[in-house]
Amino acid sequence: MSSLFTEVSRTRNGYDPEEVDDFFEHAREVYEGKAAERLTSTDIQTSVFDLVRGGYDTHEVDAALDRLEGAFIARQRAQYVAAHGQQAWMTALAERARTLYGRLGRPDGEKFAPAERGKPAYDTDDVDDMCDRLVAYFDRQEPITAAEVRAATYGRARGRDGYAEGPVDAFFARAIEVLLGVE
Repeated sequence: MSSLFTEVSRTRNGYDPEEVDDFFEHAREVYEGKAAERLTSTDIQTSVFDLVRGGYDTHEVDAALDRLEGAFIARQRAQYVAAHGQQAWMTALAERARTLYGRLGRPDGEKFAPAERGKPAYDTDDVDDMCDRLVAYFDRQEPITAAEVRAATYGRARGRDGYAEGPVDAFFARAIEVLLGVE
């Protein structure tokens, strides 16, 4: 069987090929209806693979995971629209978007909990800027894509000088789901 992804040199680390192949095989089976389990966009977003010497190129795998998530959301949308109609999908999507507003409406520097002392954190200004872009999208239809949110990077801070990473990542993962539902 040929590799799904490029393998990096033996001197570099990449994702464990067996784990990646197993994950994508399982995803294919779920997508094709050959597996009883469900696979959600959160399952795809939170998938992790061990790093091994000579493994798969992490950028290629991450890009494929992004496309896979988009495919699952597009399929979910099509099924929902077929069963309930386009307006019902947009209403459900608007409701999911409203769940983001509580945090988006908080003052800058207070949108997320600060990181614990000595723990790595995201720069509050960088995160607040991305939140401002989401507000502009929802309120004024200024363009932003799921890919832009996914590709965003935030400066580093330490402890209480920055936002705790977990809640920020989870929030933007939900925002990505909403954006993918519209794209």
